[in-house]
Amino acid sequence: MKIQEVARRARVSTATVSRTINNPSLVDPKTAKRVWKIIEELGYYPNGQARSLVLGRSRILGLIVSDITNPFFPELIKGFEDIAIEHDYEILVSSTNYDSARMAICVRRMLERKVEGVAIMTSEMDKHLVDQLTNRHVPMVFLDVGPAGDLIGNIVVDYAMGINEAVDHLLSLGHRRIGFIGGPAGLKSARVRRTAFLRSLGRHGIDRDVCLVETADHTVDGGLAAMTRMLHSGCGPTAVLASNDLTAIGMLRAVRRAGLQVPKDISIVGFDDIRLAEFTEPPLTTVRLSRSELAERAFHVLVSNLNGQPSRPESKVETHLVVRETTCPAPR
Repeated sequence: MKIQEVARRARVSTATVSRTINNPSLVDPKTAKRVWKIIEELGYYPNGQARSLVLGRSRILGLIVSDITNPFFPELIKGFEDIAIEHDYEILVSSTNYDSARMAICVRRMLERKVEGVAIMTSEMDKHLVDQLTNRHVPMVFLDVGPAGDLIGNIVVDYAMGINEAVDHLLSLGHRRIGFIGGPAGLKSARVRRTAFLRSLGRHGIDRDVCLVETADHTVDGGLAAMTRMLHSGCGPTAVLASNDLTAIGMLRAVRRAGLQVPKDISIVGFDDIRLAEFTEPPLTTVRLSRSELAERAFHVLVSNLNGQPSRPESKVETHLVVRETTCPAPR
């Protein structure tokens, strides 16, 4: 179905049909109503590329995430897409898989599709690629790693808030041998979470024990392996925090394989509060980082810049503990 057929049946010009779709304020309301009636009857869909040429805008926003297999990111994508659709935008999604070469491909795709803005919700950043977007005056918003400036926003996550709440919760239950399994050292967010944990212990006068701090890779398998090492080391934790929920899920399996029970023998706390955390057995106590809030903040930063109303360079998102059933008083 072509625009000419819509024009013929509505007894108007193709230009009027185009204006009805793209700029209805310029069309007589009665005429516009007649055109839309024909559009619906014929099931006509405007050519998106042609419409972009006419308007000089693509109405596409880019969204780059780190790992599409981690449930945290699909939930973030859904939140971003929901709010984009509400405001008549499309989104183009790419996943870097923590690979700088793949990140370059993602940015090139964005530029080829003429995206109007890019939300870079990753834990890594390549300055050269950012410069490519900046030189083309494409607004950007980052998750924790971006340099705030003209057309660039940065969403800062208060990881320490939720981790402090988690440590306080465990201490109130009598735990003193508290371990931590972090993420890859190359990721800023993982380093920040680990540092926040160690500072929280120090604030309560608890010295760091190297055998109670392990490193994993933010996957279920990584959490399983790291927790197994910690248990075999004989350091005797009564509670362990994880850098993310996938790690915590792997830790649950490691504890069970060792013939122990969660939380009777070892309490476990995750981080992120992915949807799956409610359905582990037992349900996971974790620190919530709201994906819907991240998505909403990122979208509004981009759209504000597009509309010539720059938002604040930095926007802070809080984290909070959600207590479920994987924590209980420390064993005697």
